[in-house]
Amino acid sequence: MRIVSRPVEDNDLPQKNRLGSSPSLFKTTTKPERIRLPGQPGPVNFTQYSGYVTVDATAGRALFYWLQEAQGGSKVSDSVPLVLWLNGGPGCSSVAYGASEELGAFRINSDGATLYLNEYAWNKAANILFLESPAGVGFSYSNTSSDLKTCGDNRTAWDAYTFLLNWLERFPKYKYREFYIAGESYAGHYVPQLSQIVYEKNKGVSKPIINFKGYMVGNGLIDDNNDYKGMFEYWWNHGLISDATYQRLQTACALNSFENPSPACNDAQNAAYDEQGNIDWYSLYTPTCKKFSTKATRRQYRAGHPWLGGYDPCTEIYSTQYYNTPAVQKALHANVTGIPYAWSTCSDTVGVYWTDSPSSMLPIYQELIDAGLKIWVFSGDTDSVVPLTSTRYSIDALKLTTTTNWYAWYDYTAEVGGWSQVYKGLTLATVRGAGHEVPLHQPLRALILFQYFLNDKPLPNTTPKS
Repeated sequence: MRIVSRPVEDNDLPQKNRLGSSPSLFKTTTKPERIRLPGQPGPVNFTQYSGYVTVDATAGRALFYWLQEAQGGSKVSDSVPLVLWLNGGPGCSSVAYGASEELGAFRINSDGATLYLNEYAWNKAANILFLESPAGVGFSYSNTSSDLKTCGDNRTAWDAYTFLLNWLERFPKYKYREFYIAGESYAGHYVPQLSQIVYEKNKGVSKPIINFKGYMVGNGLIDDNNDYKGMFEYWWNHGLISDATYQRLQTACALNSFENPSPACNDAQNAAYDEQGNIDWYSLYTPTCKKFSTKATRRQYRAGHPWLGGYDPCTEIYSTQYYNTPAVQKALHANVTGIPYAWSTCSDTVGVYWTDSPSSMLPIYQELIDAGLKIWVFSGDTDSVVPLTSTRYSIDALKLTTTTNWYAWYDYTAEVGGWSQVYKGLTLATVRGAGHEVPLHQPLRALILFQYFLNDKPLPNTTPKS
């Protein structure tokens, strides 16, 4: 039986978490070192740091981070918020996707050796902290090999919380700084779960070290039933599957887990994939990578990476080559223990052996809405894996009061950037022409969305000033 997440009660969060281990502060005297990457264009007007933070000394679990401070020098970076970015999977790297394909300061050239600047990097508006989580993903590791086969939502959330506490000891200037959490895809679990822990731990603290203000989630898994319902409806409405297959999916996958579907549900989805042909599920109207042009390779890829943020899977070739380069790892202070496997964009081991995955995040959303936190949910409208229809079903289930009716919002080019509806306690926004990875497909619109979120302003209903 799947365990449905619910609001945490006071006795759920004592000194020891539900795993029986306490989030511990590991004092460090190590001074963070600035980094410059091989093939990096320069000079740049921001500072970067990267390395490891221990989250469980007994097990030897350490998580890898990459901080890209805000552009404009210390006067800017010292005055703007800190934002933690998490990619999903489960088992996929925030370095591979968030930092290198989406909102990070650099993108990797096709030579796999040089970088170029991202014109719409989110560190134009905030300090961005990328975290590879859980242990076993990317450069993050555990000295206890069984950890890679026992990952789940609960430990991932608590390890991330411990990471934040210990990271702030290394970067004390970010203590008490305005702080947000953001992510996409399966981070639709990670983000609200970590947010809930931070919120609960901050209760009764007049000046919390983690000055948590809110979160945003893009194309995120929220509720298994609504996610399936909306995905199948999207496929059918966009002419991707037949009436018969649509009916089969509705029957076979009713009340199934998104993370562990039944054999009948898997068979029905495979039938749907065959009907869909050679398309990119994550971005319906963009070309596919020839590497995955056959049905067999597409199905194998999809099964191994169920909600991988993948605009063009070929871009993984560039990041895999770049981050497995010894000089790059040395510059990043990564792989310092000699991990016995190559860096990869996603860990099949972590993903395949995932343990706990609550069927719904809606109770957590409700708790944090009631707490008055800033919460935005955004959706690229050409993603067929976690589509807008799924998100709308989940938001509707919250039965929130509408404060601003559905309207078109505009980008700096006077084009419609998407649509938005504001509720009491939550903002829903779509991004026109974006797939699963919104900052990859529509970087300008994604940056506008992020800026308005930070400024706590509704998206513009007329052309904004750039």
